[in-house]
Amino acid sequence: TEARELLGPDMIIGATCKNSKHQAMIAGEAGADYVAFGAFHPTQTKADTTLADPEILTWCQMFLTLPCVAIGGITLANAAPLLAAGADFLAVSSGVWDHPDGPAAAVAMFNRLIEESMATS
Repeated sequence: TEARELLGPDMIIGATCKNSKHQAMIAGEAGADYVAFGAFHPTQTKADTTLADPEILTWCQMFLTLPCVAIGGITLANAAPLLAAGADFLAVSSGVWDHPDGPAAAVAMFNRLIEESMATS
């Protein structure tokens, strides 16, 4: 609510809800544009994380109108189940920056994975 008041209606504001459906509902009521869940996998980006089950992405699709973002330790090897569970977006850091073929190749591969996921859903 405070971020929305400070930034106004035109800025995109999201809320990280870790593994809490309740926090996601509160964020939506407070005016968030999207909710993020995770970490779904161990991550090097944040030391203190809360593990989330992919089921929460399915729940989000069923009960919220907000887009949902999967975050935490996402790589090309583990992203497909998160997309299948209902992630609208993937927040990826190490999976892009640390990819052996470089960031541009990783982004292209993630894009293909997302396109394939959309074609089968």
